[in-house]
Parts: sequence; C-alpha cells; structure tokens
Amino acid sequence: MEKLEDSPPRRSREQLEAWVAEFEEEQHCIAGSISVAPQEDAATEDTGLVLLRLRTTSASVIIKPRGYDDPYWELILTEQSEDLTMSVHDIASLAAEYSVASNLCAFLQWKSLDWDRQSGQRAG
Repeated sequence: MEKLEDSPPRRSREQLEAWVAEFEEEQHCIAGSISVAPQEDAATEDTGLVLLRLRTTSASVIIKPRGYDDPYWELILTEQSEDLTMSVHDIASLAAEYSVASNLCAFLQWKSLDWDRQSGQRAG
C-alpha cells in the first residue's frame, strides 16, 4: 500500500463541502440539492463524492475525480428506472439542472487544480 505522506493531496469531505458552499454562494441557480457523501478508500481516508439530486426527475448526478491523483473530474448520470414523459418546460428545467451539474463539475475541477498547485504537490 502507498504511504500517505508520499501521496498526492486528498480532498477531504470538509474541503469539498466548503467548495460546494462557495459554488452555491456565487448565486448559481440550483433547483435540486447538492451534498457531499462520505466515501472512504482502503486507507480509511475520506475521499468524498459530490451528489446533485435533481428536482425534475428522480435521477441524480454524481460528481467525482476521475481517479486517484487525476486532476480531472467527471459526471455520472444515474439511471432512470422508466421512460420520462415531460412538458417542454420540464425538459428545459432538466437541461438547466444538467447545465448546473456541468458548471459544478468544472468549478470543483478548477478548485482542485488550484488547491493541488498551492500544496506544492502538483506543477502549475
């Protein structure tokens, strides 16, 4: 197992919660809710996942780093159990929610890259 002191910086649940709060404070219009779920790796270090629960549908969006020591983030769209029939207004609302999810993912990626650089463990 890799030693933690030689490993890249880890984003704690508290750090991710602060970044989510900053995103929300910047007056992004969020119809659903955003939370940071606890998730521990094999070394019991808190790695965190960001969840965006959509208001328009029962599906959610999971936002997470692509992998350990990977500075890029990705979105996972959870599966909908059945076909959706939506009005034009509902589909526009869903598209807006996906846009917020994309913006949040980009924001978290930018914050992570900036935090990694400031830690001195990732080159600028």
